[in-house]
Amino acid sequence: MAVLETIRVKLGILITVLIAVALLSFIIDPSTLQSVASSSSKYDVGEIDGKSISYTDFQAEIEKITAISEMNGNPVQGDEALAMVRQQAWQQFINDYLFIPSAKAAGFNVGEEEMYQLLSGEMISGFLMQMFQGQLNKELLMDIEAQVEADETGRMRLFWDNLLKTVYTDQFYTKYQSLFAKSSFNNALAVAEQVKGNNTTFDVEFVVVPFGFSQDSTIVVSDKEIKDYYTAHKDNYKQIASRDIEYIVIDIVPSADDVTAANNAIAAVYDEFVAAENMKTFLLSKSERQLEKRWYKEGELKTLSADVEAFVNSAKVGDVSPIFQHGNSFYAVKVMESAQVPEQVQVVVNGEDPQWVSQMDGFEDLMTTPKGETITINGLEIQVVDTKDPVAKKRVAILEKTAQPSDATRSACYAKANSVASKAGGKLEGFRKAVEEDGLYAHPYNKMPESASRLGSVEHAKEVTRWAFDAKVGQVSGIISIDNKYYVVAALKGIHKEGFTPVEEVAARIKPVLYQEKAAAKKAAEVSEKINGLTDLAAVAEALGTTVSSKEGVTFASFTSAGLDNKFIGAASVAEVGALNGPLQGSTGVYVYVVTDRSEGAFFTEDDAALREQQMSYASMQMLLPVMMDEAEVKDNTARFY
Repeated sequence: MAVLETIRVKLGILITVLIAVALLSFIIDPSTLQSVASSSSKYDVGEIDGKSISYTDFQAEIEKITAISEMNGNPVQGDEALAMVRQQAWQQFINDYLFIPSAKAAGFNVGEEEMYQLLSGEMISGFLMQMFQGQLNKELLMDIEAQVEADETGRMRLFWDNLLKTVYTDQFYTKYQSLFAKSSFNNALAVAEQVKGNNTTFDVEFVVVPFGFSQDSTIVVSDKEIKDYYTAHKDNYKQIASRDIEYIVIDIVPSADDVTAANNAIAAVYDEFVAAENMKTFLLSKSERQLEKRWYKEGELKTLSADVEAFVNSAKVGDVSPIFQHGNSFYAVKVMESAQVPEQVQVVVNGEDPQWVSQMDGFEDLMTTPKGETITINGLEIQVVDTKDPVAKKRVAILEKTAQPSDATRSACYAKANSVASKAGGKLEGFRKAVEEDGLYAHPYNKMPESASRLGSVEHAKEVTRWAFDAKVGQVSGIISIDNKYYVVAALKGIHKEGFTPVEEVAARIKPVLYQEKAAAKKAAEVSEKINGLTDLAAVAEALGTTVSSKEGVTFASFTSAGLDNKFIGAASVAEVGALNGPLQGSTGVYVYVVTDRSEGAFFTEDDAALREQQMSYASMQMLLPVMMDEAEVKDNTARFY
């Protein structure tokens, strides 16, 4: 038996070898990639630690991953699957160009003897054990190697080389994980101190004066203060490259004439539908919906049409509905069969253990197979051993015609888009004037990243993004066709380069922060003046025109602290018992408080401390690649190409 078949027998469907990288302790999150992305060569997919990645090399990696996936019975289909493959390819370059070299520089290595042990020795790779469900042995590996050598197509070599590479890479991750685990070890004294600190609770009485929401006209935030704050917190205002655009979308949808044409089309074949003896053949050539074997119960045809649902519920076998319209679609329905059909049947497939199944596409006949009988479906011998929950259901034939945009409609839509593009004359001002003259609406999209692939509800709009990142401010695009469903014309009104957002753009965000700081300081000064000389919390409350509140069993690290200001909790957790403290500027108000009691519990154990250390180790591991990538100035430009 071929090795891939052997593996399938042991595993079911084998996951793609390179997906194994995602089963390591972590994989780079797309948002992390985005955060470290920057611009390199226009024709490179990216740059990692000074090494450029060409589009050709990146595409070759994608093709390799795709080939391996298809070898294992997992064809890459759909946008999500393609996006995952591209992410795997990028991860592979990160491993090859950054992670493994960095690991070696840190003193790690995986030698030939270690690889032998990982493959067939006493320390077999955890990845392989998981992959082969613990059934890996030296004989199986020797069989695989023999078939690799005997395979003239090179497909097995591709599989085997990537298997070895994944085991090799996984071992480096394992060693780093072990390093972090050991480095986070706490001695007995440290653990004891941690347990004591987390078991400490306190009771507190306090008076709080909220900051309130009214604006104080005496508090002024100057431009210099905003600039100084911006300079001190500049890292908070990093930005990726983006564009500001305006665009129109012309939906290519059926016209009234197209809808009429669809109605006429279904009317022309309606009599044939009523009289059809071979319904399957008739629908195959005359309808957009083919004959289904599915059994429908009451309520399941509502999504198609309320009229269709109502008709089927009341109709008898052989009854045919009139033509119903729902949106741009037209339907006629004939009831083919009616029966009491179970919701589930218990089956035995090829002698295996019995299992309950619901109605599935391709296996509908199971639902009406009598108990004890066996039928063959797709080569499977299936015996029905029990049924449950029978309900009235019907099989129907549905004649469907849906209006489609005609050539005339498409021409009219194109003319609308072309009117704007022509009148614009390639300039933003002309674009805006043309949009207004034609009674259209220009959608804004500010700070569109290079990764953007949709415009509002319009998907697959990558061509618009590519245009925007190649255009100059003020330019207008030609007509961009998307999925044969939309015509788009866009205008570029702004460019944001990677780096730091200009202070002018974030001043409106900074000003309230500085205002709040000043307002809090002013409120604290007012409170301090009013309570000057007071030593009793009740007297403080009276002076401030408020009341004393209390909270028992507060801890810095438990849910009992919920609902209290974090700054207040932090200060109170270390305050002297019995002492009057404050005023304290919290996040929402000014506090004056007394800790009335402090005690130690036993709700935080040494096991909890050990778990926390494990969590810290895991968190450190999660940060490993992002830190490496930041230091290496990784530039991810895949968004330009995909």
